[in-house]
Amino acid sequence: MATNDNAFAKKFQSISQADVPKGRDGKHKQIVDHLLESIATLRDGSALKVPLADLPDTKENIRSALSRATRQRNMDVATSSDENFLYIWKA
Repeated sequence: MATNDNAFAKKFQSISQADVPKGRDGKHKQIVDHLLESIATLRDGSALKVPLADLPDTKENIRSALSRATRQRNMDVATSSDENFLYIWKA
């Protein structure tokens, strides 16, 4: 079995671990970073009121990207929306 493993491994290039990407900057990184900074400054009992028209993508996609980012940072936030705004607050 070792010969098959070696033959398989030879099909791939090797690079230094220092050159391996350590994450990805998704297309929503800028808006999510801005939202996270704003959330961090919220007083207890306050929420961000973000105009949907100012978002670079749908509220669903931004909400998903924000959810992924907050899970990675162990942050607990909640969201709600209406026809004009996305509301975000610390849960």
